[in-house]
Parts: sequence; structure tokens; C-alpha cells
Amino acid sequence: MNTRVYSIIALLIALTLAFFLVKSIKFEIDETKRISKSEAIVIEKLKLIREAQVTYQEVNSRYTNNWDTLINFIEHGKYYVTKRSEHIIELAYGADSIVVTIDTIDVIPAKDYIFIKNHDIFIADNGDFLKFFVKKGQKIRKGQKLYSMVSSITGKKVNQMSKVGGVIVSLENIATNTTMNKGDLLLQVREEKFNPNTDISQLAIIPLTNPAVKFDLFADKIEKNRLLVNVVEVRDTKPVDPKRSEENEANNAKPLRFGSRTEVTTAGNWE
Repeated sequence: MNTRVYSIIALLIALTLAFFLVKSIKFEIDETKRISKSEAIVIEKLKLIREAQVTYQEVNSRYTNNWDTLINFIEHGKYYVTKRSEHIIELAYGADSIVVTIDTIDVIPAKDYIFIKNHDIFIADNGDFLKFFVKKGQKIRKGQKLYSMVSSITGKKVNQMSKVGGVIVSLENIATNTTMNKGDLLLQVREEKFNPNTDISQLAIIPLTNPAVKFDLFADKIEKNRLLVNVVEVRDTKPVDPKRSEENEANNAKPLRFGSRTEVTTAGNWE
């Protein structure tokens, strides 16, 4: 009788331990998924801030260390699309002089430049165009078929895939079997790099923090190889992953960030 009781007790203990083990493993899996999803949101915000800072630097020749300045630039700033050309002038004594001309060919809102990218898609090879697989206004995904052609080099039919996702904004009027040269324009794709409904006023706030916590923002000029250079760093000061710490030697194990206070880079440590 005692043996039977002991067996039942041992079975109950084993089942209890198994339950808590399974529950512990499930918690760890769920927690890993939660951290991954949360960090993806933070990374997307950091990518937006980085794009804004890079654009600000292209316009103003420096980064900004002020959130209000960066937000105002996104909302009201202008981006100047320029074209650089070089002309060689032969001087009287036989030497050459290079004159560089930079012309402004367009001015667009900074927000459009930051949030939207227009891609010109060109035919990939010399050959005969066959047909488009897409229509104007159609939303496409990366890897989707765009057009088909017959290569004049291989003589084979080729279906070209899109390297970007977005919306088709224009298609060239090209008849079937039209002979084309590599680099001829076929269509244009409008890609939304970031959610257009993003609340720019909350740019400085780390996602999912309550109460709200701001990213740490640093921008300055430092001396590097006897030259003054621009540097920028934006760092998550409240990482969702408790394993992320400034004490970690590996950069990708530190709190999420892009840029550096000591190096000329805008790379993110998640990349």
C-alpha cells in the first residue's frame, strides 16, 4: 500500500515539475518573441530619425542635437535636388582647370524626401521588350514580376523581378517586340520608406515607454585626422531587452543605436 502511495506522490511531483518546466519554456519563447517585436518597432523609429538626420546634414552641412529643430525640419524644411557637372578648361600655359558647377534642379519638401523614394526602373539588357506584368497605380511587392523581354545576348526570354516594393506611378508606352537598349526607362515605382501617418511630434520618444522616455541624441563636430568632421549618435536609453547593456563589449549587444560619438558613421548596431 505504501509503495502505491509513494508511486502516486512521485507521479504527481513529476507532473508538477513537467508543468512548470513547460510553462517556463513557453514563457521564455513568448518573451523572446515580445522582445523581438518591440525592438523591431524601436529600430523602425531609429531608421526614421537616421534618415531625417542624414537629410538635415545634406542640407545644412551638419547634424542637429536638438529634437525641436529636427522635427521642424521634417515638417517645414526643404530639400534641394542638385546636379553636379564638371567642365575642363584648357589654360594658356598648357595646364587644365576643372570648373565644378552645381545646379539646383528641384526643391521638394524635406518630409517627402525622407518618407518617399521614387525608383526609375530601366531595362536590364539589350533586347526585345515583350510585355509588362503590372499596371499604373498597382501596388507591388519586392520580388514581383515587372516585365518580360528577350535578351539579344542569350536569345532567351527573361522575366525581371522588382527589387523594391511600392506603387507603380508611370509606365512607358512600349509596344511588344520593341528593340531596346540596356538602361532605357521602363517604369517608375513610388516607395513609402516610412509610415506616412507617423506622428512627427513624437519623434524623440522611444516607442512603448510609459511614462514616455526620449532617445539620447548627440551631434557635434569632432577632430579626426586633423579635420573637423560631423558625428551623430541616437541611442535607446530604455532597452526592452534587459540583456542589453553599455557594459557589453559587443556593439550589437549594447542598447539599440545608430551612429557614433567618435567615428564618422550612421550605421545601426542592429545591422
